[in-house]
Amino acid sequence: MLFFLTTQPIWVSGPLLVGFTTLIAILGPLIVRRFVALERLTTNNEIAGFKFATVGVLYAVLLAFAIVVVWEKFSGAETTVAQEAGAAEIIFRLSRGVDDPLGQDLRRAVNKYLAVTVAVDWPAMDQGTMGRQTRPARQALDDVYSVLLKISAMPSRNIPLVAEIIRQLDLMTQARRARLIASEGTVPDVIWFLLFGGAIVTIGFTFFFGTRSLGAQTVMTALLSLLIFSELLAIVVIDRPFSGVVKVEPHALTNLLSIYNTGSDATSEQY
Repeated sequence: MLFFLTTQPIWVSGPLLVGFTTLIAILGPLIVRRFVALERLTTNNEIAGFKFATVGVLYAVLLAFAIVVVWEKFSGAETTVAQEAGAAEIIFRLSRGVDDPLGQDLRRAVNKYLAVTVAVDWPAMDQGTMGRQTRPARQALDDVYSVLLKISAMPSRNIPLVAEIIRQLDLMTQARRARLIASEGTVPDVIWFLLFGGAIVTIGFTFFFGTRSLGAQTVMTALLSLLIFSELLAIVVIDRPFSGVVKVEPHALTNLLSIYNTGSDATSEQY
């Protein structure tokens, strides 16, 4: 259900998560007041107020913690993509110091990896099917290593240059692995249970306060529900950095392709 909300446009996930729950929150005080007299509710307002304050603080801490965690992971995912592109660009530049045809082969292999990553990895991460669709990009990365191994076996190789290319390729590989892990989401099931369970408890607590104006109580409950579930919607939307309407795009990689996918280094393969 959460993955479904993550992958939907905001005009679909918003009404489902925020609108539907707020409607239920509006009905809550009306149903409770129908079966419980106002006098019985008002007698417990003072004690219930202290308890509600405790519940509210505990839930606010949990909610803030979850928002900070998912936002840090989203920001980290952007950094990871930039690191992957940066390492690839350095390999492109350093490959100019490798004699052709292997230098050209290395540039073509990196070019192919970037093209496959954009064409295959990103849609797979968006759809949550990385486990079944990583083979093309993995094979393209293996091809880069294969060319680099041939370069390192050359008798006339520039050892410091080859060592730096290997280091950058390792950084690119690590960034790819971090990207794949980040695409799976960061909030565990137990935290989701606490987040939604805490929202239900916090909002349900307000049903049992007694105010003379039922309309005012209903509006206050609705606003509280709107605030809480809007924040939950934000967590759901950015929990998977590469899925849904708010996601990390492959702009860093496509920009690199537009720069280096030209001339004799270009590849015409389609994926």
